Amino acid sequence: MIIPLSFFDVAIIGFLAQIIDGALGMGYGVVSSSLLISLGILPVIASASVHTAELFTTFFSGISHFKFGNVKKEIIQPLICFGVLGGIIGAIGLIKLPLKPTKLVVGLILLSMGMLILYHFLFKFNKFCSEGLKKYSINKLRALGFFAAFIDAVGGGGWGPICTPTLVMTGTEPNKAVGSVDLAEFFVTLAITCSFILLMGIGKFNWQLIFALLIGGVIGAPIAAFICKRLPKRLLGILVGILVIILSYRMTIFR
Repeated sequence: MIIPLSFFDVAIIGFLAQIIDGALGMGYGVVSSSLLISLGILPVIASASVHTAELFTTFFSGISHFKFGNVKKEIIQPLICFGVLGGIIGAIGLIKLPLKPTKLVVGLILLSMGMLILYHFLFKFNKFCSEGLKKYSINKLRALGFFAAFIDAVGGGGWGPICTPTLVMTGTEPNKAVGSVDLAEFFVTLAITCSFILLMGIGKFNWQLIFALLIGGVIGAPIAAFICKRLPKRLLGILVGILVIILSYRMTIFR
């Protein structure tokens, strides 16, 4: 059953999804796609529309995070370079790989990461603060960007849920992890969207839906970046962990 949606209804969905994604570094695609599909929009239309809208929302979100000082520059380049490559390969592989087994594996990975993050920020936060930040391995960041983008293209989501908690667990401040991942996501989303356009054809894109989603997302982007900057680091880390567990539960149970 399709529930009639007005332009305003879809814009609200885009706004709420961006508030969650911009504040916690993940969830825009999962939240908006889930809501649209649950209201009767065909999955293929919802997915294509959300990915295209993300081009604009990730751009404004990344710029907002950069202005609020939520970006760590040394993280960005390796994530982008190998994330773009992983996204293109993932989009090509989507037509060949079985969807359900892939999402099950990703869901289990996210569940483990979410539980580790919760444990870290609930019981080991003081030790985390005293030890400070760890050094970054460029090769590990490259591998992270490639894997997260590949899963995002194949599974319809996963860039934020994989990148953000991984960076947090390596010692990155939660707001820096969220901001850096959001800024890099624009370039990855651009690569994935262009790949889908070439593979599927532009005729499957619902431009009215896309415009409503991006309007809501663009409005929500600076608000979310401000929330991310102001939230206490411990609370932000705990919220990231909880959201990862929720996303993993959804992927393993309902997909």
